[in-house]
Amino acid sequence: MVQVWRDLLFAHWNVSPAAIRPLVPHQLELDTFGGDAWISITPFHMSLRLRGLPPLPGMFDFPELNCRTYVNVGGKPGICFFSLDTANRAAVWGARSFYHLPYFHAQMRVEQSGDSVSYYSKRGEATWRATYAPASPPQRAQPGSLDYFLAERYCLYTVWKGRTYRGDIHHVRWPLQSASVKIEENTIAQAAGIQISPTPAAVSFVRELKVLLWSLERIS
Repeated sequence: MVQVWRDLLFAHWNVSPAAIRPLVPHQLELDTFGGDAWISITPFHMSLRLRGLPPLPGMFDFPELNCRTYVNVGGKPGICFFSLDTANRAAVWGARSFYHLPYFHAQMRVEQSGDSVSYYSKRGEATWRATYAPASPPQRAQPGSLDYFLAERYCLYTVWKGRTYRGDIHHVRWPLQSASVKIEENTIAQAAGIQISPTPAAVSFVRELKVLLWSLERIS
């Protein structure tokens, strides 16, 4: 599958590993930086298609917002999702059916004015309302940095019926830009049982990234 992610915000919070360990499947080892686990909320909009084919009907451009943490299985760092919200019901069905990911349908709206992105998402008690924009030219994260730890991951993990699966992802290194962000409402992590502060510890922006995703592989 080919996806193109656009106008993406990384908003990161550091939390105690003990605070989220019960929320992450025991098969997945929490990955930490500076002794902390990290929670990220990532709003963007995207298109997707099967390789060699045009975009699928209804999949040309739609919003997605995910809440994630960072894990390591067998020495391979990856991502574990608490929730993924999208306005596209077909995407919810497909991701739940074939990737066993916690996708949910949400009411969402994305508006742009110049470089600024206004993003709204609501699913029950899980709400995100924020405005963000890039604030620097793109650059690659340096190995050993927090940005590198958070961004440069090339697989996702999910546990389904007690079995662990990995989905590999391929893309060029993230062209990260520093970002300005004003968060007006954020209960995304809280809806997953995680308490975070009002202000993220780190943020970054990506204008566009093309991504290749492979089907899940059972690893245990």
